[in-house]
Amino acid sequence: MLFLAQTDTTVGFLSHSSERINRAKQRSHSQKVLQTFPSFKALSHHTRVPLKHRQFVRRSRKTTFVLENGMAFRVVDKASMHSSLLKSMGPVYSSSANVTQKSFNEYDACLQSDIIVKDRRGFFEATASEMFKLSRTDKKRIR
Repeated sequence: MLFLAQTDTTVGFLSHSSERINRAKQRSHSQKVLQTFPSFKALSHHTRVPLKHRQFVRRSRKTTFVLENGMAFRVVDKASMHSSLLKSMGPVYSSSANVTQKSFNEYDACLQSDIIVKDRRGFFEATASEMFKLSRTDKKRIR
């Protein structure tokens, strides 16, 4: 199932299948997709954050992290509406709801989606999350 929903940063596709998101975005099936988690406990079941960066990750808001193995993740703030959706779905893959290298088109995004989740805010594009690449000893700002 492919969900179209307003995330904490922008309109996004959410799914338990990364291949389904890549197909909707018309990009390579081998491209890795960001995983979003409702809590740090859920994150700890899927990966380990380098010890040096754990406090930084816990204190960051609207920030995406990329680990050395290529896994990208973000923990959604508990106060956001997106968090309540994730609590019911569990960890999911997430990506912006647009075709690769094109801007968001609500009509096309709705056609690609199986389920549309629209709350009182509607759909809007906001600034993208900050992005950091984490290694055992270093962190590098990507975006």
